[in-house]
Amino acid sequence: MRLSDFDYDLPQELIAQTPLPDRSASRLLVVDRAAAAVRHARFADLPELLAPRDLLVMNDTRVVPSRLFGVREGRGGRVELLLLRPVEDAAAGRFLALARPARRLEPGTRLALGASRTPAVVVEAPDAARRVVTFPGTPDVLAFLREEGHMPLPPYIRREDTPADRERYQTVFAARDGAVAAPTAGLHFTPALFGALADRGVARTAITLHVGLGTFAPVTAEDPRDHRMHAEHYRVGPGAAEAVRTARAAGGRVVAVGTTVVRCLETAAGGGGEPRRGNADRAAAPGAAADPVAPAEGWTRAFLYPPYRFRAVDALVTNFHLPRSSLLLLVSAFAGTDLVRKAYREAVDARYRFFSYGDAMLIL
Repeated sequence: MRLSDFDYDLPQELIAQTPLPDRSASRLLVVDRAAAAVRHARFADLPELLAPRDLLVMNDTRVVPSRLFGVREGRGGRVELLLLRPVEDAAAGRFLALARPARRLEPGTRLALGASRTPAVVVEAPDAARRVVTFPGTPDVLAFLREEGHMPLPPYIRREDTPADRERYQTVFAARDGAVAAPTAGLHFTPALFGALADRGVARTAITLHVGLGTFAPVTAEDPRDHRMHAEHYRVGPGAAEAVRTARAAGGRVVAVGTTVVRCLETAAGGGGEPRRGNADRAAAPGAAADPVAPAEGWTRAFLYPPYRFRAVDALVTNFHLPRSSLLLLVSAFAGTDLVRKAYREAVDARYRFFSYGDAMLIL
């Protein structure tokens, strides 16, 4: 296996820069693993493509508007911070941040951030790119971010964020603050679509995985097995674990909405947050014996790549992913490298919209 096996050519004009007016109007490329075939649909067709007793598992993380602009006090010079996560907890007021220009932000540097010029202090420099900052005099940093922070759009969206992104770069079911990037497969769902899915007899439940920059960190090693994921916090509650058990017992499929859900459920089924290698690149058949998904909470570094035996997931809703990314390797492990390569060629030829604000795939 080589990293170059997971590359493809993508015209820049196919990278979606803005969302469609209607979330569920996106196109949907349906990938049939058994037939090794692809066909075209609309995301609004999803209820007809799923079956009664199927279970949708969503990631209910909420993107925090965690991008801040400001200046160095007394020295001038524009600075930018992307708050990644609390170092301990949000109440402690210490946050790990991606900083720019980091080389000028040594410990002790005082900053004035946002339109209100809220004070912050750099207190640690754990590496060349990241800084730990505190916010003296700001008891509720999350409230400050909601008021003055910017949405952390990915760099391939080549524009500044707008007020509309606060709604559209967020799923309609987002509930738990903590992500620095959206679980983008969930962006296509609407309340009306959830109603149609319920009428079809499709159940849904939620897990939480707070998406960090590690999910999108490029894989650079030519042997992908040398790549190491950054840790991301996840939670599978008792209700979600029971919903998975009930769906499988009834012969339904567990349909993960996004790669973050796959990583979360596979961690809960496999333990330890590390993938276990296998010789199958497909999920178990509906109703077949599978490793149980237990309630769990902690940090996962799960990196799933071919070959991998999936223990918890039968079908996958996902957006299109960057070349040479850990997400593309996960999808290739799930559907098979050759079939994914075929599907991506079809999507490019058919002028699908790619990445966060783009179209979707359903892998059955």
